[in-house]
Amino acid sequence: MILVADSGSSKTDWIINFDNAEQVEFTTKGINPFFINDREIARIFSTDPEIKKYADKAKEVYFFGEGCSNPDKREMVSNGLSQVFKNAFINVENDAVGSAYATCGNGEGFTCILGTGSNIAFFDGQEVHYSKHGLGFILGDEGSGSWYGKKLIISFLQRKMPPSLRKDFKASYYIDREVVIKNVYQRPLPNIWLASFTPFLSRHRSVSFTETLIEDGMESFVRSHIMPYADYRRYPCHFVGSIAWHFRDVLEKVCKKHHIKVGKILSHPIKELSDYILKERVEA
Repeated sequence: MILVADSGSSKTDWIINFDNAEQVEFTTKGINPFFINDREIARIFSTDPEIKKYADKAKEVYFFGEGCSNPDKREMVSNGLSQVFKNAFINVENDAVGSAYATCGNGEGFTCILGTGSNIAFFDGQEVHYSKHGLGFILGDEGSGSWYGKKLIISFLQRKMPPSLRKDFKASYYIDREVVIKNVYQRPLPNIWLASFTPFLSRHRSVSFTETLIEDGMESFVRSHIMPYADYRRYPCHFVGSIAWHFRDVLEKVCKKHHIKVGKILSHPIKELSDYILKERVEA
């Protein structure tokens, strides 16, 4: 039994590949080793009812996660998973690697993540080359769910949001300055809390304020993450994540304006990622 996981801060998508080629897909809570430790990772996954059913039977676990960007963080996640999948070989990689495998396959191209956070990497067909643009939700994450959440909250609190939109926002979320300060500066996982406001954008696509904000986010991502590469027009640029998928029309519009070759846009790359892992195992 082989498990493949694609994890962000908000959720983790899993595929279980059985020996008879049957597959089972499910979703659990997400993790990010920048915000939690190995004990908390073990607790989150060990208490999930779906994982409980298969943990002891797993032979191999391939985990691709947000925040697994350096050896220390990957080791932390691996230690947490080892407490859950006690009989399995465990391999942990950054989510950019999983995104590259799912979109580029064995070809060259840029792979971008636009979900709760945002990032970009270049894949040369064998190795992922990370950018230096991933500065997290406080300093970066342009065009991500957390970025849009910040913009919405600021425009609401500063009364820059159109009155009708502001009324609906207030009725939907019941927030004020104190609530924002507490959730952003005093409680864990503020990036997830900020990203939770992005459905508001989808519900109000007909409002010019909202459309402008969505386009500003995509423009900011393209200029901050893609265009700094001197050869960004040479290779296809793939995207994964809920933000890229739900606002793909605006994303494609902005990319077209800057002559960027848009490749795949995937909301949940877990199926493509699992297929790649299985294929590589057979050919190895």
